[in-house]
Amino acid sequence: MRFRKNARLDAGQVRDVRGSGGGLGSLGGKGALGAGGGIVGIIAVVLVLLLNGGGGGGTNLIDLGTGSGTGTGAGADLSSECKTGEDANQRQDCRIVGVVNSVQDYWADTIRGYEEATTTFFTGQVNTGCGTASSAVGPFYCPPDQGVYVDLGFYDDLETQFGARGGPFAEAYVIAHEYGHHVQNLLGTNQRAQDGSTGPTSSSVRLELQADCYAGVWAAHAVDTEFIEQLTNDDIARGLDAAAAVGDDRIQQQAQGQVNPEAWTHGSSEQRQRWFTTGYDSGDPNACDTFSGAAL
Repeated sequence: MRFRKNARLDAGQVRDVRGSGGGLGSLGGKGALGAGGGIVGIIAVVLVLLLNGGGGGGTNLIDLGTGSGTGTGAGADLSSECKTGEDANQRQDCRIVGVVNSVQDYWADTIRGYEEATTTFFTGQVNTGCGTASSAVGPFYCPPDQGVYVDLGFYDDLETQFGARGGPFAEAYVIAHEYGHHVQNLLGTNQRAQDGSTGPTSSSVRLELQADCYAGVWAAHAVDTEFIEQLTNDDIARGLDAAAAVGDDRIQQQAQGQVNPEAWTHGSSEQRQRWFTTGYDSGDPNACDTFSGAAL
């Protein structure tokens, strides 16, 4: 995935509070993750805790990672660092800014009255409209404050702990999925997944698979937004690989040594890949109706 060098980034769509701390608590309240928020489920949280050797009491369950441009410090002004597509091609945080810009550009052109959501970069823990969350929950969307939250260290864990190949488009898939939840919130679709059910055809799985499909729809139009210059077949393959890595069945097998479909909340690896592909091949949000029909 390569950005147009002269594309102008809007860093105002991203808030950077990395390293600023905050009270560690549990994520809860109206519209929390159970209403369609995170790209990974509770079993994934358990897996992260186990692989980090902790019981959830620490404040740095997922490290931010190392390398050039992965952090700018607490309260940093990304607008001074992430100005163009060339910056996005060089720095991870600027790349995510560029993805956010591209995703929101597409949905603003697609949904009448689209309201922008702010993405927040954090480390360890963050205060949200849904409560205080640890980075162990992975990237998530909070409906009450219409915010996407991500500890960029999750992308390292996507490879080292969840077994994904990783890469820039794998990162973009995660962001596009969370903005899929924002679209659902704006359209009122979240209200169709309030019954707390689990399983392969549950409302929670339908909500998550629709967000995967919406991510695929954006990918089909990513170049049209003029932020991204090129998506290759390898980029899409890495996105599909990431979708498989966070499938309920894959995560359950890693964490428990067995698969229990009745406990699924996000969908199997196959389901997640298939619905992303549905969105990508069609390029049409209307093809993402996961709530019609018995089968998924």
